[in-house]
Amino acid sequence: MTKPRLYQDFLFYLENQDEMVQKYDGKVVAIKNQEVLGAYDSALAAVMETRKLHKMGTFLVQRVSEGDEAYTATFNSRVTFP
Repeated sequence: MTKPRLYQDFLFYLENQDEMVQKYDGKVVAIKNQEVLGAYDSALAAVMETRKLHKMGTFLVQRVSEGDEAYTATFNSRVTFP
């Protein structure tokens, strides 16, 4: 089964995270077809600029940083289950 393109682009980011941190630390990159299209100061700038040449939904926007904080979220709830 072939993985969706954006998933493949995310795996590309993970596999190259160390190199990207050295080059783009703190920036937001747009990735398509396992290629960095550009680096920007914000996610909004990345989307606005990248969509000029690429259809929405065909590229990944990812903040570059060490560790997993840029792509991991934790949600807490007060819900309890019996």
